[in-house]
Amino acid sequence: MNVKWIVAILVVTAVPLCAQAQKPGAAKVTDADAQNVVKIIGADKVKTQTFCDISKLGDQADEAAQKKDMKKVEELNQKMEALVTKLGPEYAAFMNALQDMDPNSPDGQKIDATLQGLDKMCAK
Repeated sequence: MNVKWIVAILVVTAVPLCAQAQKPGAAKVTDADAQNVVKIIGADKVKTQTFCDISKLGDQADEAAQKKDMKKVEELNQKMEALVTKLGPEYAAFMNALQDMDPNSPDGQKIDATLQGLDKMCAK
């Protein structure tokens, strides 16, 4: 499973706002949804930087989880929670819907490839 998906799902499950952003009976997430999210975030420098900050925190949370430092993971999750709301309701709803998708499915792999466009916007 892609680390970015794990981080994204971790962030979304930790943010109560995301449940409100998703409409009841929402349709299955598609690559077009992913493209829309990439377009929205990529068109706004503040949102792009916020996404990159979340990504960095996610990488740190992944490292902390591998070291079984759950206190650090929780601290980093709280920082990500504070940032994820700045990306807008479309991002929150998309990530919430993404939880139900198998990242190894053909659709999941296509969406992952689209989301890598966001990763490329972040200077490592």
